[in-house]
Amino acid sequence: MIQDSAGRTMVRAAMKAPYLERDQEHLLALRWKDDNDQHALHSITVAHMRLVISMASKFRHYGLPLGDLIQEGHVGLLEAAARFEPEREVRFSTYATWWIRAAMQDYILRNWSIVRGGTSSAQKALFFNLRRLRARLANGTEPLSNATLYHEVSVALGVSEADVAMMDSRLSAPDSSLNAPLADDTGATERMDFLVSDDPLPDEVAGDTIDVERRSLWLKTALGALNARELRIIEERRLSEEGATLESLGETLGISKERVRQIEARAMEKLKVALVRQNPEFMAA
Repeated sequence: MIQDSAGRTMVRAAMKAPYLERDQEHLLALRWKDDNDQHALHSITVAHMRLVISMASKFRHYGLPLGDLIQEGHVGLLEAAARFEPEREVRFSTYATWWIRAAMQDYILRNWSIVRGGTSSAQKALFFNLRRLRARLANGTEPLSNATLYHEVSVALGVSEADVAMMDSRLSAPDSSLNAPLADDTGATERMDFLVSDDPLPDEVAGDTIDVERRSLWLKTALGALNARELRIIEERRLSEEGATLESLGETLGISKERVRQIEARAMEKLKVALVRQNPEFMAA
């Protein structure tokens, strides 16, 4: 039922508006398109508000105010009028139906749940057709399992069975507030209390990211103090995921593994000196 007076006035005006014959509709559409005649636009839209109200009533089971649905449908009607091409010899009602329905469906998807649903054409088809398909399939002689139902609907609408299952769960229960108590007594535990995350807090993540970037810059600068052989040994021994062995590096460089160990130790000492010299705060960090 439409609660506000503006909505009731709109319905009464729609019921009193005269029907348009094809020729009348065509002339009004030409005047609106060619001459931007606002009176012609008004005549077209008022005459088709019955269509808007009729379509709004088909969506009332989604629990949204009928007056809001009518207003959204009126927006779709105006969009149809703006895009209508009278020279195509198509009745305006036929063309406007798609725009009216699309406007109402978008409104329902935005407001039916606080959780934003899918807005793709496949997701819209699933949202608006799942109940109808479930009812039709349930009319068979044998009861359907959820798995069979999800498969049949996924084939009919061209979506995945996982999407069907998710939409079915959303449509079968209303939204629940995370602040709703789990018991009737005052001060009871809320649902939110069971959603505690062990992940670091956002400020901790940001701080760690900044520290990693700063230390990476320090290391890159300090590596400039090494010669080519020292740099290669440090990169392959300390900075690679695999971590080359002393033996393999010795064979590659043509030296003993003990010599590789000595060069690595010297390079590490040079890195420490360079880091402390260039960044006195390094020792504190």
